[in-house]
Amino acid sequence: MPLDRVPHLPAHPLRAISGALCALALLAAAPVAAHAATLTVVGEGSATAEPDMALIATGVVTAGKTAGEAVAANSKAATAVIAVIKEAGIAQKDIATANFSISPQYASGAQSGPPRVVGFEARNTVRVKVRDLAQLGALLDKMVQSGANQASGLTFMLSEPDKMEEAAREAAVKDAMAQAKSIAAAAGMRVARIASIDMRADHSGPEMPVPMMMKADAARSAVPIEAGELEVRARATLVFEIEPQ
Repeated sequence: MPLDRVPHLPAHPLRAISGALCALALLAAAPVAAHAATLTVVGEGSATAEPDMALIATGVVTAGKTAGEAVAANSKAATAVIAVIKEAGIAQKDIATANFSISPQYASGAQSGPPRVVGFEARNTVRVKVRDLAQLGALLDKMVQSGANQASGLTFMLSEPDKMEEAAREAAVKDAMAQAKSIAAAAGMRVARIASIDMRADHSGPEMPVPMMMKADAARSAVPIEAGELEVRARATLVFEIEPQ
């Protein structure tokens, strides 16, 4: 090998290796930076508004000696109920069949042998979205008069709930921020930054249970309805990094 290509070696290779090991030892012994102190706070907020629409679940229950008789009677009554709903100005898109079923009815009391079928029962449930609450009571009255004899619930809602949800979230975050500043100050610290945010929201409001079976002769006037107020609650879990003041 030519002399000009011979690699240059340190005069004291052992001394160079020893120096490198010392440098590694110093790095290993260097203190690790402490993690930032954190503070976790849960803030709560709420917003309320009067509902501007309602969802009704109503329908017809009929019986017959045969399945055909029960279905025929049910179809006739359900058609009359839906016609009344449409006459009240409810749009087709706001009327939907929620459930239809037919089931055998058995003889009651003690009996020997297999259960004996004595007839059939047909059920047809319709969900109706009412966008004008002023007509709700009169509409319920007309549905009962036209043949509706079953109701499973009445729920009030907002057509545009986003604004109320946003207000509740904002209130929850502000509550968490205020708590964090107060707690940190009491501990001689201050809030440096927000590390994470986790939001939860839930809705609550008036849901009026309605008797499962209704009779037309009991509805002699428009049903009195009070919509009350809807509420949205929000919970914000914020993690803050804090530092000495």
